[in-house]
Amino acid sequence: MTAKNLSTVTNELIASYGNTAKNVIEAYRVGNARMANYVDQRWANAVEKVGSQLSAEIRTNAVAAEKKVSAYYTKSVGLGTDGADLAVTKVLMLADRSVAQVAANASRFEKATGFTALNTIASVAVPAAVAVSGVAFKVEAKSDQLVRSIAGAKPRAKRAVAKRVAASKPRAAAKAAKTGKAVLAGK
Repeated sequence: MTAKNLSTVTNELIASYGNTAKNVIEAYRVGNARMANYVDQRWANAVEKVGSQLSAEIRTNAVAAEKKVSAYYTKSVGLGTDGADLAVTKVLMLADRSVAQVAANASRFEKATGFTALNTIASVAVPAAVAVSGVAFKVEAKSDQLVRSIAGAKPRAKRAVAKRVAASKPRAAAKAAKTGKAVLAGK
C-alpha cells in the first residue's frame, strides 16, 4: 500500500462528502417524484369515485387543475434539486482547488524557509484523516443505499450539469400516474 499525503486524503474525504450530499439531493428528488405520483393517483381515483356525481366539465377541470399543480410542483422540485446539485459541484471544485493551493503554498514555504514543521504535522495528521475518511465512506455508502431504496432501483448517477427542465416531465408524471409506475423526477 502506498502512503498517501494529507492533500490526497483530504481530497478523497471532500469527494466522499460531495457524493453523500448528491445522494441526499437525489433521495429528495426521487422521494418527491414518488409523492407527486401518489398524489396524482389518489386524485384520479377520487375524481373517478365521485365521477358520476360530477358533470363532465367539472371532472375535466378537476383533473386539469391537479395536473397543472403537479406539473408546477415537479418543476419546482427539479429546479431546486438541480440548483442544489450544481452548488455542491461548485463547492467541491473550489474545495479541491483550495486543498491543492494550500499544499503548494506549504511546500513553497518549507523550501523558502527550511522550516519543515508543516510537513511533520501533515504526516502526523494523515492517519486521523484516513480514519475520518473511513467513516465518511461508510456514510456515503449508506446514503447510496437510501437512494436505492427510495427509488426502488439503482438511480442514474447525477453529475453536476445545469440542465433545462423538460416540458415533458409533467406529462411523464401524469402518464406514470395512470399506469401506476413510478417515474424518477429529472430522469
